[in-house]
Amino acid sequence: MSDYDVVVIGSGPGGYVAAIRAAQAGLETAIVEKEETERLGGTCLLRGCIPTKAMLQTAELAEKFDHAEDFGLDVDGSGVDMEKMAAYRDKNINKNARGVGYLMKKNGVDVHFGHGRLGDRGEVNVEKEDGSTETLNTEHAILATGSECGGLPFIETDGERILNSDQLLQYEEIPEHLVILGAGAVGTEYGSCFKRYGSEVTIIEMEDHVLPLEDAEVSDELEKSFGRQGIDVRTSSKVTDVKVVDDGVEAVVEGTDGGDSEVIEGSHFLVAVGRRPVTGDCGIENTAIELDDRGCVPVDEYYQTDEDWVYAIGDILDNPWLAHIASHEGIVAVDHIADDDPHPINYDHTPMCTYCSPEVASVGLTEAEAEERGYDVKTGKFPFSAIGKATIVGQEEGFVKIVSEEKYDELLGLHIIGPKATELITEGTVAMKLESTVLEVEHTIHPHPTLSEAVGEAAHDVMGETLHA
Repeated sequence: MSDYDVVVIGSGPGGYVAAIRAAQAGLETAIVEKEETERLGGTCLLRGCIPTKAMLQTAELAEKFDHAEDFGLDVDGSGVDMEKMAAYRDKNINKNARGVGYLMKKNGVDVHFGHGRLGDRGEVNVEKEDGSTETLNTEHAILATGSECGGLPFIETDGERILNSDQLLQYEEIPEHLVILGAGAVGTEYGSCFKRYGSEVTIIEMEDHVLPLEDAEVSDELEKSFGRQGIDVRTSSKVTDVKVVDDGVEAVVEGTDGGDSEVIEGSHFLVAVGRRPVTGDCGIENTAIELDDRGCVPVDEYYQTDEDWVYAIGDILDNPWLAHIASHEGIVAVDHIADDDPHPINYDHTPMCTYCSPEVASVGLTEAEAEERGYDVKTGKFPFSAIGKATIVGQEEGFVKIVSEEKYDELLGLHIIGPKATELITEGTVAMKLESTVLEVEHTIHPHPTLSEAVGEAAHDVMGETLHA
């Protein structure tokens, strides 16, 4: 029996950050992880954010090799070696997993490998691999059990021809023709990746545009870019059946408004229709917590559940499912436990990033969302094609768009599609956190030549004072 102030169940970006924060606050802390390989880091590190971005880095380099002559280089590209790519990807995974383990040791967090479940009040039961159970006594528990691949009842993945994202991550060959169901972050990232690896790619999306949560202009631009790249995008479409045939798969597709169906033939089929919270086997039935219709855990602004000694963070909440958001939720939860001036998260100020090609990133309200909330909306936009650094790096697609309101010049949203969008978005995140006006962004000196100049120019455009358009 062990005595703790905080026990965290799950070691993903939410869980391990919460554990570090708790230990640094002077709380006796433990973390429980059920990963069979006894590695920390959760889905994000082991089979999500880190490995997929490594694969996308290989794709970006492959694309650069294909256009090496444009930069004055005489290079003979030899294509993607999946075995070497996998070694590079796994090297990144293992290094980061060791890093999380080191952080636990450095901060004095006890690590317990096994399946953690809430028990009676103040108890977390850890089922070990050998079947034995250890009970951890604790004042508080933080559920950070994350999410898993979602699916559809009429599509069964087999790990060979019909795959989910976890299975495709471990696939050892380059699909000849990858048919993807879903044009959210997972679908567009894998589509971008394997197109540059050499696959033919078809993406099927039920909504009327790709990346449905992004600003409509950004989504339209991405769809046009995909078309130029040779990615076949079918929006306002749904799959009604998928079957494995001798040499691949056949997907029956029809429009969401009905009409004739079409059979799309491919070598492989990826189900990328979202994820679902992992709340089914973590002891919630032993508590007063009642899950919502999605299987998510209801919490207050400090992530405390109806069972006052239990907190919940990350992908098991009905909030945006992003690693960086889970980390900050963990910080707020621990600060509340430690009575250390917790600062609730303003979800309007949380950035979203999609690492497709071109990259997409946003923070704040879309133009449509701002109008729905009753703002007198004013926007500005500037293309990367007019930015010298974009020409230098050979990535001129896309633009920066600012959404603001007329009366107080409030910055409501920043939306970027183009080179290094996922890095540039932090400028908007900081500006919104500091309640900057668009005029203040316009008056901020952006260094030349950089991609960030596009943000300053978009602010100039809001004011009708664009310099380089």
